[in-house]
Amino acid sequence: MYHEPVLLHECLEGLNISPSGTYVDVTFGGGGHSKAIFNLLGPEGKLCSFDQDPDAKENTWEDSRFTFIPENFRHIKRFLRLYGIKEVDGILADLGVSSHQFDEGSRGFSLRFDGPLDMRMNTRKDRTAKDILAEADVLELTHIFRLYGELKNAHAIAHAIVKFREENELETTSDLNDCLERFIPKHKGHQFLAKVYQALRIEVNEELKVLEEFLESGTEILKPGGRMVIMSYHSLEDRLVKNYFRDGNFEGKAEKDFYGNKISPLKVITKKPVLASAEENARNSRATSAKLRIAEKK
Repeated sequence: MYHEPVLLHECLEGLNISPSGTYVDVTFGGGGHSKAIFNLLGPEGKLCSFDQDPDAKENTWEDSRFTFIPENFRHIKRFLRLYGIKEVDGILADLGVSSHQFDEGSRGFSLRFDGPLDMRMNTRKDRTAKDILAEADVLELTHIFRLYGELKNAHAIAHAIVKFREENELETTSDLNDCLERFIPKHKGHQFLAKVYQALRIEVNEELKVLEEFLESGTEILKPGGRMVIMSYHSLEDRLVKNYFRDGNFEGKAEKDFYGNKISPLKVITKKPVLASAEENARNSRATSAKLRIAEKK
């Protein structure tokens, strides 16, 4: 197992696990959350875990009640159907990059290591961060950095990258850092680069589109009374989850029926996101930005 799972007790409590139920962990990673869910299941219980990262398979175990599905969780409904599962009692998602992916310099996610500009969660995919930086024009790069990195100087950054690549290679994270050196603030350099990397990572992996598809299809396969428990690590993801849980859409617009009742398939269990305790934050730095939201199928 790679890491200590974030908000583990709160996730298990949120799922409201029945020993004979069927559960899905769509972000298996190091297997920490999955193993804890599995340990609460009885002989009739089932757990399916998804992860598109080939490295994740090393953390699986053999048991007839456990199924590992090496696919992107945007296809949750389709792949569960292949295993004869039409309804589930609970779904857990721990979004973002796993600790292992951050710690593996060769994946290009980390600010701490020099590595290739890859950033693919699924290494079988073709398009890398390097491809985007080499091919996208100023307009497209501006869109990526403004929308996904929430960077105010997105246009200037995009222009600098296009100019830089005319004479230099953009092969590694160090190359990118060198290219953006004049934009890096003295005392908040880490935060600035984290936003740049986040923007590229979201674009490479289509993370927000994947999340939207997952929320809709995941809700469809939840049994009435079934729980969806989602942890996000930045405001873009959290906003989508909050809007969808509350209003049944991603725009955050409340739609009402003829009688004035809100039309939404889910009932919000957590009015505000659950955050990690000071003790957990001190123990596990990944927990500091985690926001946990829970909803129940009506």
